[in-house]
This record gives sequence, C-alpha cells and structure tokens, in this order.
Amino acid sequence: MRLVPIGIAMLGDERRSVMERLENECIKRMKRLAEIIKSRVKYVTGQVPDVVVAPKVISSIKDSKDVGEYFVKNGVKILIIQYYIWDYPYLVWPLVNILGKDKPILNVSNNEGEYPGNVGLLATDGALRQAGMITHRVIGDIEDPRIQEEIIDWIMAAEAYVSLRGQVYGIYGGHSMGMETGYFHMIPIQKKFGVTAYQIDQLLLVKYMEKVSEEEVEKGFKWLSKMLGDRIKYDGKMLTPEKLKTQLRLYLAMKMINEEYGFDFCGIKGQRELTEHVVITDVAEMLMNDPYDWNGTKEPFVCSTEADSFGALTMQILKYVSGGLPVLFADVRLYVPEKDLWIFANSGNHASWYATRSFNPEENFRKVTLWPAIEMYFPAGGASVEFDAAPGEMTFARLGIYDDKIYMVIVRGESIDLPEDEKKKLRDQTNPTWPHMYVKLKATYEEFINVFPANHIHGIPGNHVNRLVKFCEIAGVEPIVLGEDREKVKAPIWKLLK
Repeated sequence: MRLVPIGIAMLGDERRSVMERLENECIKRMKRLAEIIKSRVKYVTGQVPDVVVAPKVISSIKDSKDVGEYFVKNGVKILIIQYYIWDYPYLVWPLVNILGKDKPILNVSNNEGEYPGNVGLLATDGALRQAGMITHRVIGDIEDPRIQEEIIDWIMAAEAYVSLRGQVYGIYGGHSMGMETGYFHMIPIQKKFGVTAYQIDQLLLVKYMEKVSEEEVEKGFKWLSKMLGDRIKYDGKMLTPEKLKTQLRLYLAMKMINEEYGFDFCGIKGQRELTEHVVITDVAEMLMNDPYDWNGTKEPFVCSTEADSFGALTMQILKYVSGGLPVLFADVRLYVPEKDLWIFANSGNHASWYATRSFNPEENFRKVTLWPAIEMYFPAGGASVEFDAAPGEMTFARLGIYDDKIYMVIVRGESIDLPEDEKKKLRDQTNPTWPHMYVKLKATYEEFINVFPANHIHGIPGNHVNRLVKFCEIAGVEPIVLGEDREKVKAPIWKLLK
C-alpha cells in the first residue's frame, strides 16, 4: 500500500527564557506522540507510515521556515501540530505555507492547568480556520486510550485521503449494462480525490490471457482443487476444469496488466462480452480482492465487478481506513421485513476472506463452493463462488453523486448467522449459487432506502464510522451517517456556516 510520511511539529514561545526551561519537555512529548503512532497505526501488509518529528520546537520565524523545509525534504504529506505550552500563533504560517496548505492538519493538545496547550491550540488553529483551512482537533492526555483512538482514526482517514491522490483506476471495458451509478465522473472525482481512470477494452484481457503461463494456471488449478475438492461442482457443460482454468487465466491477465500499466485498483465490466463469449469473472474478482492466492500472502487488490467506478473508489477508501483489509462488494439484494434483515448478495466479488475472516485460505475455503454459472445470464460459463459470510460487526458505505456533488452514505450493521434451514430458504429466494451476507443494519428500512445511492454496497469489518466521517471532512465530501451514529456526528464549523 502507498503510505505517506506524517510530520509532528510543536510551536513554542518566542521568549528564550521560557524555551530554555521547557524545550526539552516539548521535544519529549513530540517523540512520545510519534511512538504512539508507530505502535498503533498498522496495516495488514505490516507497513507503518514514517513519522517525522521536527528537530526543534518552533519559537522563531527562522525555526518555522527550517521545520517547513525539513518536512518538505522528508516528504511529509500529513501534518500534526502538537501543543503543550503557550505559543505565538503567527509562527504557524511559514511552516504551513512552505509545507503546503493542501496538507491535512490535526491539532493535538494536552488538557492541563499548569501549561496552556489548549490556549495555544485555539489561538493557532483559530487563525488557520480564519483563512478557510479545514483542520481537526483532539484535546486530552495522549496516554488516554480514547484520545489515542481519536488520533489514530484521524491519521487513518488522512492517510486514505493523501494516499489516494495520484492513484489510477483501471477500467476494463466500461460500466456494465448501462449502470450509470457506477460511471466514472472525472471532474468531481479529480477535484475531491485526485484520482484518474484509464479505460482498456476487455479485448486486451483476452489477448493477455493467451500470454499467461500454463504452468502458473496449473499451479492455481491444483491449489483450488486441493482447497475445495468435491465442492467444485463440475457439470460437464457450464463448469468444467478447462473453464475454471480460463477463469484463472483471466485473473493472471488482470494482474499482468495492472502491474504493467501501474493501476492502483480496477474494475471489470464482465457483462456482457466476457460472460457471453469468454467466461464469467467471479473467480478472478474473488482472487483479486483476497489477501492470498496460490503463491501465498498478498495485498488485496480492489477490483469491482461490472466496472462499478464509484464502487471501486468506495472500496479503495474502505481498504485504507480499515488498515488494508479485503473489502466487501455486494448487491443490496433483498429486504426481509418480518426479520428486519437485509440480504447482500451478488455474482462474484465477495472475497473468500469473508467466509471466516481468516488470513489462512484453508479456513475460508472450507466454507466455499464453486457452482456452475447460470446459463440464462452467463452462457459462456465458469464457476460462481458461493458461501455465507461470517458473523461480525460491519461498517458499510457507498459514494454517490447528486447534481455533481459527491457524498458518502455510511451505516453500521452486523453480519449475522442463522440456522441452516433459514439460510437455505433465504438463499433460494435470491440465488443459492452466489455468496450471501445476512445483515442487520443499525438504521431503519425507510432511512436506508430513502438515501442509499446505488444498487451496490461495500463494507469492512468493525466500526469505522469516525474514520470515514473524518475522511469525508478532509476531502470536502458530505458524509451522510445513518442510524444511531448520526447523532454522534457533530457538524464542523465550515458546515455550520454554509
């Protein structure tokens, strides 16, 4: 994953008599904050963002310029300004102007009576906001786990926002079946996220499939065969060993092109060209989004089915704020009113990781079955991936657009388990050969259906509402939080003054 360095600076007092007494303690506190960040901000890949601590406390114009240049030299893209004592607020400007006003800024202060960190924060950040800058604040003891969580949530949001800038989304074939909610709206996406897209015809995938190593295909086929055994339901027509190998060739061809072109995430159209003339894309999409394949552990690579661009972008954001976890992609398929239950299911694109949420593929594939594709929809055949998602807390989200303005709907929920006979009845109402997640949303049916922007929904395990809200605020995107979490979200000053 692309991560960017974080800079920690502290403003101080112009009076040398003050700084001679307090500078060492100020530096000690900056280093302690850096230690907390390094120990708590972790990604599934094992990466930790670089944390650059200012070599001195800013107590003069020269100091501010020096620290700004030091951060630029070290590639800092996210700025944390820490407060412990009274500072001279105007000293923030050389630092910020040299580093760049486009950088996300978090202000962190102690809450102690002896030294007025709070006063310094409000005076300094007040000046930044007067100039129209979007900033955030966390005040309290940095040894308090709750305060640490607030800081980490903001950092994960800021890393997602900054790391997205410059990324390229590879579109294989364009949005599928005219689904306009999945269209790549270049101007608002460029303005808010700094992401561009490059569209490639699916014909190139077919041509690259011819270049794929047969040895590698056989290796993948043996791996899947060993993992699944008789849960690969060959029927001699829609699903044969050769068609499954063709799906593996498609996966390997996508990997080759993604690497060759430098794509950061992708989407594949599938319907109708591939699904009617080559093979369905389900297995390739699953493997792209999974944190493993037959060659071992890998980083999940976001791939949206039906080349849903807003879906892929939502997934890439969720991947970052979750620390690199696989991201769920599903249709909002069915609401069961007597159970207040949603069924999220669609052909393909559920990473097999969601079967048990294990990083050991054997654990997940014990729950997975490959079924023949439905001939009516997918005449080219291949395997559909089927399993029931493991229970656990989830955060769901989806980017939408209204009159060229991007927004994000955010709602928590829970993936639940049910007795097998109940799950079978529900699967039979939708499609028993596709992956399913049975979901209790923490929002009413009316609230959800009134604002949700698309037929596709995306999710990650855990409660990440705060991170997503902070991401939206940094990006200038409207967060629409549903359910019980809505009242916890406080409108920032730039929203109150609209």
